Amino acid sequence: MRDQDYTLSELMSIVASRMLTNDDVCFVGIGLPSEAANLARLTHAPDIKLIYESGTLVTRPDVLPLSIGDGELSDTALSVVSVPEMFRYWLQGGKIKVGFLGAAQIDKFANLNTTSIGDYKSPKVRLPGAGGAPEIASHAAKVFITLKHSTKAFVEKLDFITSVGFLEGGDSRDKLNLPGSGPQMVITDLGILEPDPITKELVLTHVHPGVTVEQIKEATGWNLLVADSVKRTEPPTDKELEVLRDIKLRTKIANSGAAK
Repeated sequence: MRDQDYTLSELMSIVASRMLTNDDVCFVGIGLPSEAANLARLTHAPDIKLIYESGTLVTRPDVLPLSIGDGELSDTALSVVSVPEMFRYWLQGGKIKVGFLGAAQIDKFANLNTTSIGDYKSPKVRLPGAGGAPEIASHAAKVFITLKHSTKAFVEKLDFITSVGFLEGGDSRDKLNLPGSGPQMVITDLGILEPDPITKELVLTHVHPGVTVEQIKEATGWNLLVADSVKRTEPPTDKELEVLRDIKLRTKIANSGAAK
């Protein structure tokens, strides 16, 4: 095991990237999901097909995009299609294996909020909104979620449900007749949570190096369930850290104007 010369944020992206395979067709969200998906492409999954909401198919960005409208995505894409075609043919047509999403808030049944904190009509914080996340959460064959772990993000009750995970748990998602199987894993900077097969409530299954179960429970806004046997995630390899830091540095240089 290597010395812990990495941050928990780096570990989160690396662990998330490991969940993707070379054969995946992945609908990628901006931010942490994009960082993890492109790390997978640059390491163990060179043939993964990354698709972004703006209609870019099989894109291979040299730097991380700032938004779905970033020209880097279209410049490096195999093809660019219209947004209606992206959603109707690719997503609703059942061609997306993995949806990779981030969020501002999540609850115990993996429902996501990216709309507002506080009352919808008079919020404390107005968030960016839904984008394509509700459709991705509904139609992707499976969904991975990544966000930093805190009581502000992991809350007992969402102020607004933007994207459905397992709604109220149990079979409540099935009753909506959504085609996708829903969230399979929540990767944070502290550990990994997975839904219980029956109740669909999130359960702590993995703890990152240097982190304790109690620390994760204290960072969760509900009484977090813990698996009988909690596993320890593998620390980053030198290669994973090298590639992640390189693409983040290139992104920083490109966006600062230094590249010009």
